[in-house]
Amino acid sequence: MLERNVVEEKAVKKGPFDKLVKTIGLPTLIIAAFFILVVITAAVLKQSLAILFSDILRRFGMNGLLVLAMVPAIKSGTGPNFALPLGIICGLLAWTIGIEAGFMGITLVLIVSLMAIVFAVIMGYAYGRLLNAVKGAEMTIATYTGFSIVALMALVWLMAPFKSKQMGWMMGEGLRETIKLDGVEAAQIFNNFLSFEIFGVSVPTGLLLVFFAFCFLVWLFFRTKIGVAIVAGGSNPEFAAASGIDIDKNRVIANILSTVLGALGIILYSQSYGFFQLYSGPLMMAFPAVAGVLIGGATASKANISHVIIGTFLFQGLLTASMPVANQLFEGTDLSEIMRVVLQNGIILYALTQVKGGGKE
Repeated sequence: MLERNVVEEKAVKKGPFDKLVKTIGLPTLIIAAFFILVVITAAVLKQSLAILFSDILRRFGMNGLLVLAMVPAIKSGTGPNFALPLGIICGLLAWTIGIEAGFMGITLVLIVSLMAIVFAVIMGYAYGRLLNAVKGAEMTIATYTGFSIVALMALVWLMAPFKSKQMGWMMGEGLRETIKLDGVEAAQIFNNFLSFEIFGVSVPTGLLLVFFAFCFLVWLFFRTKIGVAIVAGGSNPEFAAASGIDIDKNRVIANILSTVLGALGIILYSQSYGFFQLYSGPLMMAFPAVAGVLIGGATASKANISHVIIGTFLFQGLLTASMPVANQLFEGTDLSEIMRVVLQNGIILYALTQVKGGGKE
């Protein structure tokens, strides 16, 4: 009896931490602890925390939609959307057409967004049909598709018959690799909307409002009849099929939504940076987005809005804070890019090791 009480007492003591790990996830807790440690180190090194957190908030808002694009794909059962460049290309194509047409400012952003949605719906439909044809190898095909579209579009950017001086080379044909948006009055439009400072930290209110608005819309969508059906088909396809749910149709809808979010995400991202990049620019953009949602506690088969918000903040926060700290601690070196690659790919590798037996966790 005494031994039983001792065992129960140990279980009670161990319980809260186990529950925390199960709820949040061990990688998320480790990243959060590391982030706090880096911030404390930055303060000790007398770096400006106000500037640091201003940059974190900006990067959090500008990357949020790209990370959010992972949720519909994961919920549908196709796994993290490594073909995010499909949506990004739709957004970039809309940017170039809008600038070529001569639109400026907020009008340009709105028209580009509408065009990007149309392009992304078409692209997402084709991509969803492709994934239905290769069930069981979605992530492999997604990565190949994302890389292929970037390579194909590199030829398009070279041959595009655009004449705008904002985008073309000074000599020769084709579009420049980097196209600035301040020349068309489309830089930092959302960042500056209702922005304010508190304790020296600049808060990009409009940028954050757009991100949270889309989070709410996606959350709302997955509480509709079609949203619930998508989740059911992704989590238990056999039961869903037996219930009469058209799983293939729902997978296509989910990937259309994911592609649309990717297209709108690059528009939000670009206007925040003040420029966008063509050619190889979109090539690796899926990987930080996948890492972001996984850091937030998502898996290859489960993702929620909370995972997006937590993961984006932690991932972008850690990258933003660790780079100047590492460079100051190891003066004369630039470890920022190395740390970014190691961190994001390490998290992705961890998540993929949790995919057991060819099925999803």
